[in-house]
Amino acid sequence: MSNSFKLACIQLSVTADKTVNLLKTKSKILEASRNGAKVIVLPECFNSPYGTQYFAEYAENISQGESAKTLSEAAKEAKAFVVGGSIPEREDSSGKLFNTCLVYDTEGNLIAKHRKVHLFDINIPGKIKFQESETLSPGNSLTQFETDYGKIGIGICYDMRFPEMAMIAARKGCIAMIYPGAFNLTTGPLHWELLQRARAVDNQFFVATCSPARDMSAAYHAWGHSTIVDPSGQILATTEHEEAIIYANI
Repeated sequence: MSNSFKLACIQLSVTADKTVNLLKTKSKILEASRNGAKVIVLPECFNSPYGTQYFAEYAENISQGESAKTLSEAAKEAKAFVVGGSIPEREDSSGKLFNTCLVYDTEGNLIAKHRKVHLFDINIPGKIKFQESETLSPGNSLTQFETDYGKIGIGICYDMRFPEMAMIAARKGCIAMIYPGAFNLTTGPLHWELLQRARAVDNQFFVATCSPARDMSAAYHAWGHSTIVDPSGQILATTEHEEAIIYANI
């Protein structure tokens, strides 16, 4: 295993046009690769607006979906591991919808699939109400994948609130935990950075989060602030809420 590698988190500006999102996704992956990134992370719901009213419309099956094809092609062209944020996935056998992260290796092969285990249901009177469980089903397994640099664990957004997932990943030898996520303007200022630093310190590994950029004209307002934290809880890289790519040497 190599001693170090460059990690990139792409804080993508997501539109209602899936084709536009996918074209930009591939372009940004290749940009990160040109800047030396070997593991490249996308945000939660990078191919569609985030919202229960959108999941069914934008959902794809993995084997034939255009989003999976784009990720595979981009990973192979970039010669990088790509952690594909998440997409709304439709399971062929059951018709159920999941919030799913796909991971591809440097040859464009699908090497991991994580379905969000903890669905985001929240009701803070006067601030925000959101229920993923209205349309999504939860995943039922934990996910780690092997790279040339070590093993990495995956969670999606609300999964980060549950320390057991990161703890198990650390016990299984992971060097990092990656969370594509879309905290909002209520929960983001409260806990986004705090949770990342806690997971990193508790487990003595790196933690990275990748959010969509904020769009105040959309139905859901993402906090942004994609961040990379080292095992001592120090922030290696972060940004505000606009579209950006952040980098850190791991």
